[in-house]
Amino acid sequence: MLVLTRKSNQSIMIGDDIEVSVLAIMGEKVRIGIQAPRDIPVFRKEVYLEIQQERVASGKGVRDEVDAALRGLGESS
Repeated sequence: MLVLTRKSNQSIMIGDDIEVSVLAIMGEKVRIGIQAPRDIPVFRKEVYLEIQQERVASGKGVRDEVDAALRGLGESS
């Protein structure tokens, strides 16, 4: 695991397309922003794990669910 120290309004880059920014630090909470291409799913870990559990239970692939969710977002805009 890579561990970095960043202050508010500083960022890190993951590859050429993903930027993770520290937006605010409030006590023990850190607000971050993630800018990534729409085809790269970004989830909180607890949500990601829940999706994986549902996928295993239904036999459906995570990529299928993510693609369906992204298509739904595109239709609403």
